[in-house]
Amino acid sequence: MATTTLCLQGAALVVLIVCLAPVAPAWAQQPAGCPDKCGNTSIPYPFGIGSRCARDFNFRLVCNHAYSPPRLFVSEVELVSLSLDGEARALINARNYCSDGTTYISYNALRRDSQGQLPLSDVSFGRSTAYRFSAARNRFVVLGCPVLGYLVDAEEYYVSGCISMCRKSQAGDDHLSSRCTGERGCCQNTIPRPLNFYKPYILSLNKSAEENRVEPIYHRLNSTACNYVFLVEDKWIDTTYSYRAYFNRTDDFDVLVVLDWAIRNVRNCRVAKRNATKYACRSEWSECFDASDGVGYRCRCSNGYQGNPYLDGGCTDIDECQHLDKYPCHGVCTNLLGGYKTKQRFFEQNGGVILQQQMHSGGGTGGFKIFSTEELEKATNNSAADRVLGHGGHGVVYKGVLEDNMVVAIKKSKMMEEAQTKEFAREMFILSQINHRNVVKLLGCCLEVEVPMLVYEFVSNGTLYHYIHGKEPTTDIALDNRLRIAAKSAEALAYMHSSASPPILHGDVKTANILLDDKLNAKFEIATLVQGTCGYLDPEYLMTCQLTDKSDVYSFGVVLLELLTRKKALYFGGSEEDRSLVSCFMTAVRDGRHEELIDSQVRNEMTEEVLQEITHLVMRCVSMSGEERPMMKEVAEKLEMLRRYQLHPWDKGDANPEEKQSLLDMEQRNVDQKFRHHHDYDPENPACRS
Repeated sequence: MATTTLCLQGAALVVLIVCLAPVAPAWAQQPAGCPDKCGNTSIPYPFGIGSRCARDFNFRLVCNHAYSPPRLFVSEVELVSLSLDGEARALINARNYCSDGTTYISYNALRRDSQGQLPLSDVSFGRSTAYRFSAARNRFVVLGCPVLGYLVDAEEYYVSGCISMCRKSQAGDDHLSSRCTGERGCCQNTIPRPLNFYKPYILSLNKSAEENRVEPIYHRLNSTACNYVFLVEDKWIDTTYSYRAYFNRTDDFDVLVVLDWAIRNVRNCRVAKRNATKYACRSEWSECFDASDGVGYRCRCSNGYQGNPYLDGGCTDIDECQHLDKYPCHGVCTNLLGGYKTKQRFFEQNGGVILQQQMHSGGGTGGFKIFSTEELEKATNNSAADRVLGHGGHGVVYKGVLEDNMVVAIKKSKMMEEAQTKEFAREMFILSQINHRNVVKLLGCCLEVEVPMLVYEFVSNGTLYHYIHGKEPTTDIALDNRLRIAAKSAEALAYMHSSASPPILHGDVKTANILLDDKLNAKFEIATLVQGTCGYLDPEYLMTCQLTDKSDVYSFGVVLLELLTRKKALYFGGSEEDRSLVSCFMTAVRDGRHEELIDSQVRNEMTEEVLQEITHLVMRCVSMSGEERPMMKEVAEKLEMLRRYQLHPWDKGDANPEEKQSLLDMEQRNVDQKFRHHHDYDPENPACRS
């Protein structure tokens, strides 16, 4: 139901705001032909008058037309309201018991018998098991003095009770407080659990039948002619009860009690859903939730819908944009099935106002722009399938063309945690300031959606992952290209760690986040969500959950291995499970056979000295201890130096021995001792030998 309401603020500026709508009680009340009212009381299904209109006997009601207007009953309890949220209200008649000196009698809150006696009886709902006296919303009350009142359940177990007293000096004092505290003719107590049945008892304490008995303290108390014991809605104590109105009262009166109801013929939702025929949540847009007061379940309409979940088609869409008189809207509100778009809500939620302030006060923004949803929908041709550049576990990337014909990449993420949402504006401002030839430029973002969309410069040749692993194994990848990509990628990370202000930790270094242009220049894509990827994760991060610059170094070491071996970070190497490239390479170095893992083209083209140096560099990067790993600045410098040496190796006869030694002198290490206890060490692993 796409309705659009445009509200203008001022003459030209359109500001978008959240437009909340009240949930209207527009019930789909009853199946066709069934009455939906009895007197002044509405009857929503599953309740009904007679067997044809009620869900089953638990919800069968009687409309008594002997009253004017008619009154609604379940068994002998009069219902005055029924709500689809699982609550009802009923009237209980608090009939009086006027003491004649008897010390112990039973009490019936509903009726006397034909002789005017008060027989031992109970308060229940007949055969129906749907109802419970709410433990949270009711209180147990005793009126009169001196008197002990209490309740028992169907098994005769004590439920609740209290003693009400009145001292003689206080009797008839009109100036006493109206609080029901047990001292002035009224006591109250909670009920600890929901009840579908209770039996009230009252014990008068005003006289002793034993003449020689020592006089108890209550003989010195005032007594009332009539006493009462009943359950009542909790707010009755504060809104209705008063000392003047109820002290020494002798007539009957009605009180409201709160009932909780549910579908109680099965234990919970999980069991109920097994029987689709008897399952009560009939509407397509309904949900089931377990009853909180015992066995059973209730139904409710899904978010964004209203109505009666117990009827087929009973839940209908809420048009949140039709209540602008009550909830002013200074922008565009678009209703959707089950929800609505409120662009300003998302804009503010995602830090749009803060980002605008930072952009205006922080100097130049480097061309960074806040885009509207309309601009990006047009740029992607409404997210057309032929515009998709790639899918990932966290979203989709589209190729977009802006109004000025600039080609961009637009990333739509699937989700973002609340903590990340709060930091999003700050991150955007920081990332917008980055300007490095080997970092993908962030051009802007759209904040008018639940998860912000990001707009990057378009890099035409895909990812390094596809370049390495997406080609046929027989396709050559030039050694110079591999070394240049490694060196420039390292330079980008070193810039983020050491030159950016504030320093930036990438958090998701992998070949899929390194893009290549037409000339195979590497550009690092900066992740806005620190998520990590299996095979690249720093072991220290897994133990501490603390991301550091050395975490990026470890992940980059894995990228170097992929460039050297042309194997994936987790790859199938002949055994029946995925194997860690790092683990296998460490094992191979220990056994002196790591060159077997190196891609044959690299082995054939790379000088022995460079291969030794780069192997040593990789081993330092993927060290289990972060302290033993080099800084990214050192890694970048080393790779650039090795690339130059590989391109222009010195002639053995002409080279300056000292200069050559300064480049190629490699510290000897005992790799057997260093890597023997690595967590994935397995010298017999056939995957490590492939």
